[in-house]
Amino acid sequence: MTQNGLWESATKKLSTMTFRGHFRFTTLSGGLLFLSLIVALGVRYISGTDMSAVETTVLAAAAAGAAVILLILPFWPVVILTIAFAWVFIFAFTGTGHLVAMMPAAAVIAAGILVAPTLQIANHWQKAVVLRFGRFNRVFGPGPSFILPVADSIVRFVDMRIRVTDFSAEQSITRDTVPVHVDALTFWMVWDAEKAILEVENYVDAVTLSAQTALRDSIGRNDLATLLSERERLGSEIQATLDAKTNPWGITILSIEFKEVLVPKELEDALSKQAQAERERKSRIILGSAEVEIARKFEEAAATYEKNPTAFQLRAMNMVYDSIRTNKNIVLFPSSALDSMNLGTGLGAGALVRNLHAADIGSTDDAATKDGE
Repeated sequence: MTQNGLWESATKKLSTMTFRGHFRFTTLSGGLLFLSLIVALGVRYISGTDMSAVETTVLAAAAAGAAVILLILPFWPVVILTIAFAWVFIFAFTGTGHLVAMMPAAAVIAAGILVAPTLQIANHWQKAVVLRFGRFNRVFGPGPSFILPVADSIVRFVDMRIRVTDFSAEQSITRDTVPVHVDALTFWMVWDAEKAILEVENYVDAVTLSAQTALRDSIGRNDLATLLSERERLGSEIQATLDAKTNPWGITILSIEFKEVLVPKELEDALSKQAQAERERKSRIILGSAEVEIARKFEEAAATYEKNPTAFQLRAMNMVYDSIRTNKNIVLFPSSALDSMNLGTGLGAGALVRNLHAADIGSTDDAATKDGE
């Protein structure tokens, strides 16, 4: 795999990676923690003893440190440990002289650390699955919602939008034993977040691997020509098969689309030669069919000319005339051609007609002369 391929693979994994925890420490959670800090400072101020700058700094540092920890490690056990460390941090830096005065403020900070993660927000395209003591409780979203501290945990925020996943079937064998590499896309969406989380461990990988298996099965049941010419039909068949499997998981497969069908280079050359030979065979068949049809027409014309020799002679003379008119040159042909076309007979008949016509005119003139005398 090239560097670009490794980089694209790593980027894709990072983009699909979701952090798993018991909650998400959101901006509103940080706001609640900051509000608890303000309340703690107010409680410390009204306790009746002077509040030093060190105490203020310690309380602020405890709240800020808790926010950073919960942002990185959003787990309820971490919340309990953070509360304990916050108490130790506050009393360690304020001294035992202010232990009693700092206890209410420390308690407020501890309460803020515990309550801040309970406010959860799901985006408009998300739904969150909540478990209570390990059992399914509810699905909420989109918008804000509260969960119980320690008791409730969010398994995952499920994206309900249409997704596209690319998958491939490398070196699969078609029905006519041709090795191919097929790249395809599947468009799918989660319509039931509860089933998608509770019925299958990782529904994204399940959809991808199931689509890849269905694609390999479809390749094995069809030949190469079918893969190349009937992609839409094969995609619909794979989509129906895959949807029947994923529907109990709360997932719908919308469509399967083929991106590319690749064959080995050597096989490409062989297929090209085969296609060229096939085209040449079809052209020869068409040419032969045309020759047969032309021969039949000539046969019909010959039967017509056989019954009408005059038509045949006129046709021959017309051919000579067309050749002279088209080429505008003198055409030389043997005397046998003249005999076959009977041109002499035709010309002689024409001369005889002209002579007889002239004789008739001469006799008429002689008769008129005698009458005049």
